[in-house]
Amino acid sequence: MTTRKFVATVNGRSETVEVTGGDGRYRVTVGERTIDVDVRQSISGLTSLLADGVSHVADVAPVDGGRLVDLDGSTYLVVVEDYARHLIRTRGAAGASGAGQTIKAPLPGKITHVAVAVGDHVERGDTVVVIEAMKMENEFKAAASGTVTEVRVQPGQAVNAGDVLVLIETSARLREARP
Repeated sequence: MTTRKFVATVNGRSETVEVTGGDGRYRVTVGERTIDVDVRQSISGLTSLLADGVSHVADVAPVDGGRLVDLDGSTYLVVVEDYARHLIRTRGAAGASGAGQTIKAPLPGKITHVAVAVGDHVERGDTVVVIEAMKMENEFKAAASGTVTEVRVQPGQAVNAGDVLVLIETSARLREARP
């Protein structure tokens, strides 16, 4: 039995979703709630769902950035992203704050490229480090302008989730520190 984990964003609100099963029969866990779902695609393109014994009909249409789902007369914008990819996208590019930016590995992986050295000035959006994780290369970028104060990794190095890769002191913090 296959289990997959996703992050589903419905009308701007995100939830972690775990799906187990196959062949139209699934066990779906959203937060603390688990639902048994039987899914059937009809010839008309509509999707029939039997969720915990309650029947629903859904019409799903692709739109820019996700899917528009009409379910029982209500319409939802749904964006589904693989859980690992979501972690990489949201945790790897840590936000800049007055304390600077700490770029951490969101998942175990291997460093394939380090684009900065201690003392380098970076602009917001500059690539800092590249990690191969889950058979994908993921670029981590500076969240704000600043100066690289530490580089703790090198190409070829294996990293674990949570390992600190690079520290950047943001320009705002540098201005505050000057007399």
